[in-house]
Amino acid sequence: MLTLDGVTVRFGERAALDAVDLDVAEHETVCVLGPSGSGKSTLLRVVAGLQPLDGGRVLLGGADQAGVAVHRRGLGLMFQDHQLFPQRDVAGNVAFGLRMRGASRAEQADRVRELLELVGLPGAERRAVAALSGGEQQRVALARALAPSPRLLMLDEPLGQLDRTLRERLVVELRSVFAQLGTTVLAVTHDQGEAFALADRVVVMRDGRIAQSGTPLEVWQRPASEFVARFLGFENVVPATVTGEAASTPWGKVPVPPGSAQGEAHVLIRPAGVRLVPEREGLGCLVVARTFRGSHVGVRLRPGVGPVLEAECEVGAAPGVGAGVGVVFAPEGVVVLDPRPTPPLP
Repeated sequence: MLTLDGVTVRFGERAALDAVDLDVAEHETVCVLGPSGSGKSTLLRVVAGLQPLDGGRVLLGGADQAGVAVHRRGLGLMFQDHQLFPQRDVAGNVAFGLRMRGASRAEQADRVRELLELVGLPGAERRAVAALSGGEQQRVALARALAPSPRLLMLDEPLGQLDRTLRERLVVELRSVFAQLGTTVLAVTHDQGEAFALADRVVVMRDGRIAQSGTPLEVWQRPASEFVARFLGFENVVPATVTGEAASTPWGKVPVPPGSAQGEAHVLIRPAGVRLVPEREGLGCLVVARTFRGSHVGVRLRPGVGPVLEAECEVGAAPGVGAGVGVVFAPEGVVVLDPRPTPPLP
């Protein structure tokens, strides 16, 4: 459906997109993640035709989009701030794209009715958009973007202004809507939970390049680099030397999964892979903080050697602040990362 071939965009000396290659298959939902300045919003603007290229090509359905105007690309756009027309009612907003394409009033009414049912707002045609809640406005914006049956729907931080509970509910509903319609989706977001819940594939960007692309499970279980691991919120990342099925780290010898890459690298130890034992039976640590996280307790540990460690404990089993514990590492919780060094995130 969509191909980016060596796409490059420069703002002065800085490359906002640096020879990016990306394919999005028909009916696939791809979410692009990255910190501010990574190029994810520029990528969306390029596909939409709102940002000129300095190099490369954008192809939709195999056709080069060079010189094709925004309104002729057959795209649907949905933004964080909804951008609904306050002077029009719900039906007027949803039908806008259909009216621009010359659909009859009967066709508009049928399509509006169908989409409002689909997004959970049946019978809302005559309601004023100003009287809607934030979640309802987001549903109207989605219905408007879907009304002309775009071949590619693009979402820019689609749920960023909503509270967490509503965001989590709408993500589930969005997946259902896209599955029912067979919509192809390209979304950009800074919210990892939103991306991992919504996407068939996650693309992590850094400095105008793709740092990793894969299914949500692949990216979460095996971050490709120190940058990706830290961006996903993992703190237990240290340089290491891998020999056989062990790695020499600032925390001492750490077991690694069989078949791990050998030599100089970085290793990630997931909090769930940090096991607490009696102090004399492992790496001696002091508990310096506890954080309740619903299903578990996050525990910060200061070892006698090496940086602070993060562990996870069952709610009733977490030691108190100031307690001395031992730590051992489970190999299934260890990931050997790309050995290339990555500076810390700003």
